Amino acid sequence: MKDVSPEDKGLPAKGTLPPQGALPAQSALPEKGASPQKGAPSDESTSQDKSVLTGKSAPISRLGDFAYSLGSFSSSILGQTVSAFAIFYYVDVLKVPAETVSLIMVAYGIWNAVNDPLFGHISDRTRTKWGRRIPYILFLTLPLCVAFALLWMPPFPEGHGSLALYYFAVIFLFDGFFTIVVLNWTALYPEMYPSLEARARVSALRQILGIFGLILGVALPPILAKTIGWKLMGLLFGALAAVTMYASLIGARERPESSDAQGLGMMDALKATYINKSFIFYLIPAMLIQYTFTALQAAIPFYAKYVLGADEFQTSLLLGALFVMAIPFAYIWGRIIAKLGPKQSLIRSCTLYALGLVPFFLSQTFLHGVLTCLFLSFGLAGIMVLLDIFIADVTDEDEVKTGLRREGMYFGVNGFMIRLGISLNAVILGNVLVKTGYDANLAVQPDSALLGLRFLMSFVPIVAVVLAILVLRGYPLDGGRLTEIKSKLADMHASKPDR
Repeated sequence: MKDVSPEDKGLPAKGTLPPQGALPAQSALPEKGASPQKGAPSDESTSQDKSVLTGKSAPISRLGDFAYSLGSFSSSILGQTVSAFAIFYYVDVLKVPAETVSLIMVAYGIWNAVNDPLFGHISDRTRTKWGRRIPYILFLTLPLCVAFALLWMPPFPEGHGSLALYYFAVIFLFDGFFTIVVLNWTALYPEMYPSLEARARVSALRQILGIFGLILGVALPPILAKTIGWKLMGLLFGALAAVTMYASLIGARERPESSDAQGLGMMDALKATYINKSFIFYLIPAMLIQYTFTALQAAIPFYAKYVLGADEFQTSLLLGALFVMAIPFAYIWGRIIAKLGPKQSLIRSCTLYALGLVPFFLSQTFLHGVLTCLFLSFGLAGIMVLLDIFIADVTDEDEVKTGLRREGMYFGVNGFMIRLGISLNAVILGNVLVKTGYDANLAVQPDSALLGLRFLMSFVPIVAVVLAILVLRGYPLDGGRLTEIKSKLADMHASKPDR
């Protein structure tokens, strides 16, 4: 896709400014007419600041890109560790009744459905001299990591009646902080990176670092628990997440003019979000695709054990192979997206992803499974890089229509829909296992159960991906329309007075 001009007519980015000291101060542009003072930006840097609004400034340094993207590592290692081991820890290690934990997780799911759009809306309406997003990251990262550590440090012994209440309180506390910090960190991305090329490049970097966090969050906790214990594991991972999330602020920038408008009320904001045609034509495919990610992760342990005859170590390797192999491909897709545009790139990556799922139906050995993961990972990498780019483009269009910058709400609603995809997987997986005769007490499953597992790994997610492609064809932000949005945004921001 061609840019509007050789000078990148994309959304002006706060990230085009070079680092100038403490983080809060980086969010402010020089006041109009202000005379140069000691420590103030020079004429050259002032012209750079003005060029931010016209989309003509130089990009953030690659070091800044890397620093900002470290937030993906932080969020991934925290989220994956909790998702993979929190229930196991409280049920298997601390002996909290499984039915009690299940009830807590139902309430947890409801809380998740509410807090994502709510906190996104609050973030959009926040007005401070340091910006909308950075203060939340700056002040709540430490409480987030403390809550994570406390999750693995209950003050009660194994089997104590108060453990369930403690788990309920801490998991809700953790999730609240997690949503606020990660949502605000993510919401910086569209604003910081206006051009398609920059968005594709940084999205690829974010996904690569996120995969490293995912691998650590899935692979290391059991090993660390055996050597240093669950409590020290929680402290170690919490400290690592805090360091990397704070490091991400080194590359974070906010554009002050984005905070000028008062914004919409909660209900009006939700209505405006859900009637946005572009967002809906993104949201439905995204939910279907996210469902397939969850479905594969949930089904692989069953598939590897009973269909491929893999042991526990091989199962872990197969589970990690999907994402490890995607790392080099994420960079390649960053280049492809810059040339083809988001819509056409996502259609192609989804097509390759669907084709890559087919061999799971035919695989007979662990080696076959690994080779399938290698083939599958190319399309998977493209999808992982692309999803946030779509939300960034949708928020650009929304700003042209409303004059408001509402990344928080859009990413919040997107988070809510991802949870629906997770719930959908739970329903499908459970029903397929039951109806095909799966029995956890059997070392060898009946042929009907093996067939069901093959379908769960292939044709069920393939159907979801095909439906996603069909809906995606109606997505309107492509080609000339997307170029028009970028041009209008550049004009809107260029017309705003300096602050």
